[in-house]
This record gives sequence, C-alpha cells and structure tokens, in this order.
Amino acid sequence: METTGVRLTVFYEDPFWVGVFERRDGSGLSVSRVVFGAEPKDAEVWDFVLHGYYRLRFSPAVEAPAREHAVNPKRMQRQARRQTQSAGVGTKSQQALQLQREQMKTERHRLTREQLLAEQERQYALRQQKRRDKHRGH
Repeated sequence: METTGVRLTVFYEDPFWVGVFERRDGSGLSVSRVVFGAEPKDAEVWDFVLHGYYRLRFSPAVEAPAREHAVNPKRMQRQARRQTQSAGVGTKSQQALQLQREQMKTERHRLTREQLLAEQERQYALRQQKRRDKHRGH
C-alpha cells in the first residue's frame, strides 16, 4: 500500500522563522523551504498551508526509506516477554536441562495415565467376573 504524507516543521533560523515542507509519496521524499520572516502565528501558518501550498516548488524526489511507526512501550514490553519465554533464559546447558525436565514430565504423565487406564480396565473385568459368578447358580 502506497501512502502519501506531508509534514511541516517550523523553526527559527537566525534571523528569520523558516518552514520546511516534507512530502513523501511513491517516488520518494521531496522538500520545499519557506521563509516566514517574523514568528508566524498558528493562523498564519494554517492560512499558508491552505492557500500557498500549491505554489511551492519541491525538490526532486530522493529515495528515502519509509519510517517505522513508534511502537507502544507496553506492546514492546509484551513482545520482549513473549520472545524470552519462547527462547528461554539461561545458558545452553540450563536450557538443555529444562528441556530434559519437560520431557521427563510428559513421559511421567503418559505412564501415569496408562497405569490408571490399566487399573480401571482390571477393576471393570473384576466386576464383570463377579456378575457372572452371581448368575452361575449352585
């Protein structure tokens, strides 16, 4: 997506106040300079932007990389926390030990689950056998 934007910066350059218009579009960055003289009031600057902008002669376009927008500090902190959680903190050996602990934990959970299912199946079979024995007669 191609965006076009204009920025006006007004500053004091001894002995006059100067305005610099920066125009960014698909071809690059072009600049125009305006001398205001005495310190311009907001209304004067706004009037110039409305009525004098189209008389400005901009410089030839120069290649300029697009600026990245500033990231909200809280969002940046969240992203950093996510990256450290996924990569982990510590030395390679500590990370290897942590990985081993996690693998042992999952293995232990799997074995425990298998034992629980085997015990449930054994108890079910025992109940079925008792029911059959009751219906057998003398």
